[in-house]
Amino acid sequence: MTKLMQKRLKTSLTASAVLVAAFLAGCASKIDTMSEQKAVNEFVAKANIASNVSVADETNWWKKLNSDQLNELVTGALANNYNLQTSQLTLKSALARLGEQKAQYLPQGGVNVGAARSDAPSVFDRQSSANVALDWQLDLFGRITALVDAANASAMSQAEQVRLLQIEVVSSVVKGFVSYQGNVEKQHIVTLQIEALEQSIDVLQARVDEGVANELDLNRTMAQLRQQQALMPAIEYAKYSDLSALAVLSGKLAQNIAIENEQGVLERDFSVALKNANNAIALRPDISRALFDFSQANSLSVAASKALLPDISLSAFAGVVSIDSTGLKNTDQQWQVAPQLQWSLLSYPALLAQRDAQQFLSEAAYSDYQQVVLTALSESELSLQLLVNQAQQKRFADERYDFANKAFLQAQAMYEEGQIPYLELLDARQDVLIAQENAVETTISSLLAKVNAYQSFNGQWSYALNDTNK
Repeated sequence: MTKLMQKRLKTSLTASAVLVAAFLAGCASKIDTMSEQKAVNEFVAKANIASNVSVADETNWWKKLNSDQLNELVTGALANNYNLQTSQLTLKSALARLGEQKAQYLPQGGVNVGAARSDAPSVFDRQSSANVALDWQLDLFGRITALVDAANASAMSQAEQVRLLQIEVVSSVVKGFVSYQGNVEKQHIVTLQIEALEQSIDVLQARVDEGVANELDLNRTMAQLRQQQALMPAIEYAKYSDLSALAVLSGKLAQNIAIENEQGVLERDFSVALKNANNAIALRPDISRALFDFSQANSLSVAASKALLPDISLSAFAGVVSIDSTGLKNTDQQWQVAPQLQWSLLSYPALLAQRDAQQFLSEAAYSDYQQVVLTALSESELSLQLLVNQAQQKRFADERYDFANKAFLQAQAMYEEGQIPYLELLDARQDVLIAQENAVETTISSLLAKVNAYQSFNGQWSYALNDTNK
């Protein structure tokens, strides 16, 4: 080793000894996500939003509808949805970047082997060499650690995004399936209404021709018929819209997906029950993702602060040189170790501005995290309120249908006894069909409200879903 190299090594090691105290206190810090999660749990528990919800395991909650067709749609959508695949690939990329960042802890460098031969007038020269060059960035102040923490938080955030999409896919498939079956049932009821109105028109037309009735009732009934007929194209479009949405969720074209009529799903016993309602909110992926985004921003803020401190690295070189041979014979060995200290003092204004900017982003991420928690609580509470309101509407609609059906049976008996004309019997039948249509509407709305509740209280079943699909 030359004297110059020895002097450089001694000087750099002295500088490192002076800065070792900063190493002990300057390691990068990160957000304690476990502590933050515990705080969210306590906050949600105090809100006590779902204290009256039935207790049961909500894993695979859609299977309570007992529809093999629906189960296949959910499985297919989870396997083939393109948005979900894109998010999963993005997660793999984030994990690879995390590995790349962790590799910065290790020495970087490479191997170089070469040989040269020249043959010019009066000059003949041969030489070969092989060497290894390394550069090791020492993380004395924790800048690399902060960047690793940021990369890890980014990967965790992307993992929560995958879970968010899984929730969206499952919930949307169930909603689309329920909506399609509901539209099929509504189409059937409208068809019956049209038939009843056409019968009424035939009777009224005959009475008008006989001079017993006026054209006012006939024209009003004709208007009602056209109103019901106008509903048919809208229902057909709604059915196609449901099919199209399910096709996109399943990674298919609308013409490549077929759903069999299964109106019985609308009447199956399907209720909302949660194993632990508070955890179902606190473990929501949108809350977890906001927490990891805050952790990432905080780690980047720490890294920006550490950039104000000097960078210390070790550069090493080792190799062999052969002057008169291209085959590495009769070689001379050489090596050197050169600790280096680099401090960007002239770049301090820019580094300070970067640190301040990242600190503001960290504060913004924390504010967003708080907003996401509040939004999740509000959304969960609203979903339960909607669930209660839709249940009340369904009860009233079912009672209305029962009364209308009783009135129709009474009208039928009275018509058979000759107490009322046929037209009144048709009016009673029309009332039953309208009440039935309203009952179907409220049944669909009630089912969708239940699906929406499971979608809002997703923190536990989404984890189980994620574990199942690993």
